[in-house]
Amino acid sequence: MAGGFGTRLRPLTANRPKPMVPVGGVPLMEQVVRLLKKHGFTEAVALVFYQAEQIKEYFKDGKRFGLKMTYQLAEADYGTAGSVKNAAALIKGDFLVISADVLTDIDLTAAVKFHREKEASATIVLSRQENPLSYGIVLTDEAGKITRFLEKPSWGQVFSDTVNTGIYVLDREVLEKIPDQQEFDFSQNLFPKMLTEKAPLFGYVAKGYWKDVGNIDEYFKAHSDLLAGKVEIEMAGDKSKKGNLWIGEGVKLDESAQTEGTVCIGAKSKIGPKVFLKNSILSPGVAIEDEARIENSIIWEKAEIGKKSKITGAIVGAEVKVGEEAEVEQGVLISDEAQIGAGARISPNVKIWPGKKVEEKAVVTANLVWGEKWNRELFTDSKVTGLANLEITPEFVVKLGAAFGALLGKNSTVITSRDASPVSRMINRAGICGLLSAGANVEDLRQMPIPIVRFLLKAGKERGGIFVRHALADLKSTDIVFFDQGGMDLPAAKVKSVERLFFREDFPRAEWSEVGHLDFPVRVLEAYRQEFLSHLDLEAIKKARFKVVIDYSYGSGSEVFPSLFGSLGIETVSLNSYPDVTKFSPTEEAKAKALAQLSSIVRSVEADLGLLVDPGAERIDLVDSNGGQIDPDRLLLIVTEVFLASKKAPKIAVPVVASMEAEEIAQKHSADVVRVGNDHLSMMKAARENSVGLVGGTKGGFIFPEFQVGADSMFAAAKILELLAKRGKSLAELARQIDHYHLLFDRVPCAWGKKGKVMRKLMSHSEKSERQLIDGVRILGDGFWILGAPDRREAYFNLFVEAREEKKAKKLLDEYKKLVEEWQK
Repeated sequence: MAGGFGTRLRPLTANRPKPMVPVGGVPLMEQVVRLLKKHGFTEAVALVFYQAEQIKEYFKDGKRFGLKMTYQLAEADYGTAGSVKNAAALIKGDFLVISADVLTDIDLTAAVKFHREKEASATIVLSRQENPLSYGIVLTDEAGKITRFLEKPSWGQVFSDTVNTGIYVLDREVLEKIPDQQEFDFSQNLFPKMLTEKAPLFGYVAKGYWKDVGNIDEYFKAHSDLLAGKVEIEMAGDKSKKGNLWIGEGVKLDESAQTEGTVCIGAKSKIGPKVFLKNSILSPGVAIEDEARIENSIIWEKAEIGKKSKITGAIVGAEVKVGEEAEVEQGVLISDEAQIGAGARISPNVKIWPGKKVEEKAVVTANLVWGEKWNRELFTDSKVTGLANLEITPEFVVKLGAAFGALLGKNSTVITSRDASPVSRMINRAGICGLLSAGANVEDLRQMPIPIVRFLLKAGKERGGIFVRHALADLKSTDIVFFDQGGMDLPAAKVKSVERLFFREDFPRAEWSEVGHLDFPVRVLEAYRQEFLSHLDLEAIKKARFKVVIDYSYGSGSEVFPSLFGSLGIETVSLNSYPDVTKFSPTEEAKAKALAQLSSIVRSVEADLGLLVDPGAERIDLVDSNGGQIDPDRLLLIVTEVFLASKKAPKIAVPVVASMEAEEIAQKHSADVVRVGNDHLSMMKAARENSVGLVGGTKGGFIFPEFQVGADSMFAAAKILELLAKRGKSLAELARQIDHYHLLFDRVPCAWGKKGKVMRKLMSHSEKSERQLIDGVRILGDGFWILGAPDRREAYFNLFVEAREEKKAKKLLDEYKKLVEEWQK
């Protein structure tokens, strides 16, 4: 019976069927095949279903195992008895049924002898188990005849400790009692039917070892029993003269390596100097480097264990790579092809699913399921991002909310909000539960965009905020964005504090009488609207009589924007103007399509311009009256021009990656440019601390400090219209006046562990050049600049280059790409 899915053994069975999970260094099914050969069986039919090709490829015709093997693939799940009936054409006489996913040394010869002596039609092999709750209990009389079945009993029904092992000796005539190609089970259908018919149905209570390797705990226990000598099966390889050490063919074992207890080393494995192995089983092809320690662990085929790493009581899957000095603790399960970075620590009982990456020196305390990697930090900037309901689960977020609430303190108040997604609603409520449990009070805005949250935090006394949304870059993921008092993104120091509380789990919980209160504020939009309008020249906007096409991208801004624009006397044509996260696509192709549609409609209705508002209501893209799309870099320069022409502000701020034409425009208007980091938090700090009139981003985000502390697409759109009205020129005219430089971007693959080295080399390389060290290294030249900076989210090194001539920009980019590659060597 080799068709099991092994659901309860996941993630061990994510890439292989349950019978192919190794026990004692070989597939579990091979242990069963060896047992059959030992007891004189010469033919075996494997009933396969899930990932059948792996089983067929490994066992082939069975010749190398000493018996003839054939296979029967089921077209559907016919149940245990139905699957056997499906192979009836391959069964020539009386036969034995045995699961391919049990570990046993039961005397099958004795069971067959008992069956024949009793002249039974069917004999169920039984085993005595200390805890029979998970199995079917079988009651027999003194002669061994079965009198009753109890499938999965409660403790009140445990009348015996003899359980059904799933091993049956059957006369071929029994197959006639099983219907063709129907779901039919031995224990639930066939045997109760035979009992009712008073057929000769017997139970043979077998001595010896038997374990259903049904879940991870049982898998660990099976190996513990194997190492303790409780089960009599053949270990892979030949027994060494050094005690209980089995060594497979072609093993390279360094003379200085030490073993203790029972150790099995699979064929063609390589064990380096001063390695210590204790009570562990290694499948074939494992490589363990110098001074590594492996204790009470199971290592699957072709795994690579780095120098001085330590693995204790863990399962390490096939082709896993564990870096130097990594530490894998008790009960950890690392699935196939995962990568554990150097110096990383995997906390007890964590499960890491196939192909996952744990970065260098990361500390993993929760299961890493389907996400690409677990970073050294929980946060990226001020947000936590992960796959919805897989990595970002309700229980995860309850703990995260409690850590944030503990940081802010009891009786503090937190504002929460979310987008329209049901997932975001679920996660937001989980976060609220965590906050309340830490004694924090919560004001839940329910479905409101981020700018409203920032506005309320700026105006009120709340200590912080949380916003939950579908990740804008991947709708399968969820973002949890954290805000500080005053509406700023949560700063790095507080982010670290939340991480420490989360990972250490030693934050205080509130007493029952101190649990926080949950409120739902009213009249939120009225306060925002009043302040919004007070910072605009309404007469100038109304006088311009703009006609604007607005694409709301199915975001929550669609519930706020229309009433605001109605007060500005603007004629609007609205697109996608209701919240629906299922209709928003985050891809660049989808955005390009949306902009193309917007351009077409702007031309068709002869509008003055088009606005594409991002779903989070923080960024905008513009289209001019001719349908021309204004790229974000050029938009920043246009807004800089009209703002400085109107406001005569002494300073503006732009990111380090913005075009150097910003300085030229500012100089024309006798203003200075402050360069800031290429992230939203740096932009907000500049708005608060540098007395600037405008902070412009290169991704369509603008901060006008007179009103907001962060990017607000609603206010930015209205302010841009005001500035255009005062300037008396169309967006298309202004776009033509901008003499845009050639700004290029590319990124070079760069391992996390190499990023520091590359930065060091870049610093050394540029030490004699004029440069800015704000966010990365920005090297300034005559009519050009180059900026190099490590990517914050992925294993890349980012390069930005700008020059007046396109040829010059391309040459510089190619030159520095080669340097970054060389510096990693």
